[in-house]
Amino acid sequence: MSKETGGPVFPTSPANYDESGWCSEGLQLRDYFAAKAMQGMLASGVPSGEIPIYAYEIADAMLAACGQ
Repeated sequence: MSKETGGPVFPTSPANYDESGWCSEGLQLRDYFAAKAMQGMLASGVPSGEIPIYAYEIADAMLAACGQ
């Protein structure tokens, strides 16, 4: 499984930093792809124990396909 995340899906602007200068990067592209894959698998009846594994395999394939 790839450790590459693809970067933030919905990047934040500097205006979103708190007083200490900390700001979450937000949801990573890999997690976003996995969530979308999970949504489809849940709707299609894939056994639930297999969903997280397959979802991240799909997410990694999508990142590879777009050169990430």
